[in-house]
Amino acid sequence: MPLSRRQDLLRALPYARRYARALSGSQSRGDLLVAESLRELIAVDDPAMRPRLRLYQWISRHYTSSTTPPASGDLTVLDRQLLLTALEELSLADAARVLGLDEATARTTLEHAYAGLRSCAQTNVLIIEDEPIIAMDIEELVHKCGHKIAGVAATEKEAIEIATRTRPGLILADINLGAGGDGMTAVSQILQQQNIPVIFVTAYPERLLTGERIEPAFVITKPFEPLTLAIATYQAVSGGLPLG
Repeated sequence: MPLSRRQDLLRALPYARRYARALSGSQSRGDLLVAESLRELIAVDDPAMRPRLRLYQWISRHYTSSTTPPASGDLTVLDRQLLLTALEELSLADAARVLGLDEATARTTLEHAYAGLRSCAQTNVLIIEDEPIIAMDIEELVHKCGHKIAGVAATEKEAIEIATRTRPGLILADINLGAGGDGMTAVSQILQQQNIPVIFVTAYPERLLTGERIEPAFVITKPFEPLTLAIATYQAVSGGLPLG
């Protein structure tokens, strides 16, 4: 593999980790998918496809081959893959290419997946965010997705207290809480008492997805749209583990 493609592949790794972790529901399983896919990509490269897309392609193939189809009425594996490629900001053409579909089929499948999202069961969300204006914006997005607010916490202490009192169905947490502490620390303490899916929000996902320590399975990038939150929420609540 030429040096330039190897460099492009290294730059793509954090985003591939995010995709694989969200798809599989855990850091460990997602990172294993990435490792398997890297071996395949290096051995059987396709110079006509960008390394990032090629990596997504191998991850999708490995996941599909090792996954039991969902129960009737749930979103299919292909539905989930198309929705999660939307989180990676891929065009429909690129998503179709990654998943081996023509654009018309990809468009129809994506519409089906969006319809499935709208019919999903909703949950109570604990928001951990220290910036008041950002917290209000997130509250609005959560409401637009049909969820209820369990509480809004600006500090580690508040987050733990609200989680203990309300037992939310999902945590949406910022990483840096300024003087109020660290979002990951707050979540780690909450997870010692409760098994709750967690989505972390950060402006710099590549800094969080290094694979060098225990990291979140679900990460979305600031700023994000209601659809982004809806997709991540569905995958976190329906098919994933909180951490690792």
